[in-house]
Order: sequence, then C-alpha cells, then structure tokens
Amino acid sequence: MKYYIIAGEASGDLHGANLMKELYKKDPKAEIRCWGGDQMQQAGGTLVKHYRDLAFMGFWEVLTNLRTILKNIDFCKKDITAFAPDVLIFIDYPGFNMRIAKWAKQQHIPTHYYISPQIWAWKENRIKAIKRDVDAMYVILPFEKEFYEQKHQYKVHFVGHPLLDAIGQREEVNEEAFREANGLDKRPIIALLPGSRKQEIAKMLKVMLTVVDDFHEYQFVIAGAPAIDYSFYEQFICNENVHFVSGKTYDLLSLSYAALVTSGTATLETALLNVPEVVCYKGNRISYEIAKRVIKLKYISLVNLIMDKPVVTELIQGDLTTENLKKELHKLTTYVHRYEVFKNYVLLREKLGGKGASEKTAALIIGE
Repeated sequence: MKYYIIAGEASGDLHGANLMKELYKKDPKAEIRCWGGDQMQQAGGTLVKHYRDLAFMGFWEVLTNLRTILKNIDFCKKDITAFAPDVLIFIDYPGFNMRIAKWAKQQHIPTHYYISPQIWAWKENRIKAIKRDVDAMYVILPFEKEFYEQKHQYKVHFVGHPLLDAIGQREEVNEEAFREANGLDKRPIIALLPGSRKQEIAKMLKVMLTVVDDFHEYQFVIAGAPAIDYSFYEQFICNENVHFVSGKTYDLLSLSYAALVTSGTATLETALLNVPEVVCYKGNRISYEIAKRVIKLKYISLVNLIMDKPVVTELIQGDLTTENLKKELHKLTTYVHRYEVFKNYVLLREKLGGKGASEKTAALIIGE
C-alpha cells in the first residue's frame, strides 16, 4: 500500500517514525511519502517537507506567515495527487491537517488521524469537520475517548500513548561516558528544555538561564532540538556552568535531577523519565491574550491535564520570572516534594495504559 503521512512538529516526527516502523513490519512493500523530520526520513520515508519550515506558533505568528502556510497547503494537495496514496495519515498539527482532510475527503482518499487535535481545549466546533472529514481517529489520552464518544457520539480508537513506546525502546545510557563526552562533572544535572522552535527557544532560554548563578551545586544542560544548529543556541550561553547537548534529550533527562521544561509534549516525556520538573511558558503577548480568552483549560501541561490536578508547577507568561523559577526549582531539590512528585508519576503511567500505541494504530490502519 501507499501511505502519505503529515506531521508538522518534532513530537509528530518521533511518533510518525515509530508508526512507520510498525507499518513497514506489517506491510513490507509499503511506500511512504511524508512531511515530518529526520526521524521519519531515517525510518524509511521519502521526506517532502521538514517540520522546521512549517513551525509557526501562536495566533500572531500564524497571521504574519499566512502566505507561506497557504502556499504549503496548495503544494501539499498537488503532491498528494501526484503520489496517489491508498491512505492519508495525519499526526496532530490540526491547523494544517484539517484543511487537507477536508480536501482529501472530497477526493475520496481514506483519512486516518493519529493523535487527535486537542479540541477538548479549544475550537471544539472542529468536531463537525472531524465527523465529516476523518474516517478513523486514534486517540492517545485516556479522557479523549470519553470526550468524543460520550459528548459527541463519534467513535474513536484509544491506542495508548506512543511516548511509552518511544521511551521503552531507548537504550540505557552509560552515565560516565555521557558526562565525559559532554564535558560534564559529577554534580547533579538540571536539564533545560526550551522547546523546538527558534522563537520559543529564544524567549524561554532568556528566562531559564537567569537562575544559573543561584544553583552552583548543580550544572545546567540545554537539550538542543535536532533541527536547530548549535550556532543559534550559542548567543544565549554566557556562563561556564551551562552546557549543551543536541539530539540526546532522553539520555540527558534519564540522568537529570530536575528540569525546566517548555509546555508541550516534553512535559510528559520528562515525567515518564521520572524527572521532577517546572513547566514554563511565555508566548507573544498578543497571542497569549487571545489564547487566554479562547482556551478553556485548568492546566497547560499534559501531566496535570491527564492527572486532573497540579502534579507539576506551571509558570505561565507573567508568572515566569526569575524569582518564581528560583523558588520552584529549590522546591524540586527537597525530599518531601520529590517524593510526592514520584508518587504521582507512578499513577500517571497507570492512567496512560500500556505500550504498543504505534503497533495498534498500524494494525487498525491496515485493517488487521
């Protein structure tokens, strides 16, 4: 069969790559053309566009790059038509993917959506388009099945969270070798995960790095996004206690004592690797003010959303200050607080279900 897969972010690239591996196992003659990143390309797909050329975040940023986005949509439709896939698979990235789904449905191309748009957070009216344009939806969060089936009478498949697969597949890192290779001493590590897009990395690092001088007994390590060169990060590293590691986020987190993490998939990855964290977010002021009015959520981190309680501290926009970061980071070094966090992380894993999301989804797409 011929598969066309569209992912528009780093997390989509990871989950897309794992899904592709399972598709190839079940369908060795599979032809896969994809939008994604290095991992999807390495898994064997023909990469059409890299997510680094697609990553516009926030209302204002999307508005100012609208012409580029519309060009990409037009190009995508032409590329799908030329490839003539048997199946079209969308991975999250709803602003783009829902437009393609509407068009694809009119062309009678079977549409499968892996990792649902977060319509339970905002734009719930997208349910009409999903019912009309998506033939099969595969959800990864436990509360999403109930949301779709009970509230909106739309049948979905709960496949479990693919991060459990991704983390379960990783090889244990040799701590001594890792520290030596990256110029790290024996002090505990505080990981800094500033995001995967240049605009958010710049905003987040400026704040995160302000606490370095108050924690000399630790060493800080930035987890570099695979698609962004070190030269971009270099402008922010002005302290000898700040180090940089690229493309090895899981290895870094597995050896970290605590982490400062930009909201997004990384907050859940950090929790599943058992690292106490502070969740950080600071967006464009206009985008944030708009988002605040349209997004109806108690929390922004996946950890807290899934647990439906504040397991990890969230510092958002005006609350993301040096003083607050210092206070919360200090808390993460106390045994009492760490014990509570670890207890909740055990419950989090239980809620997410077992491994096998990629395999289950591949089987359902192929029709096994």
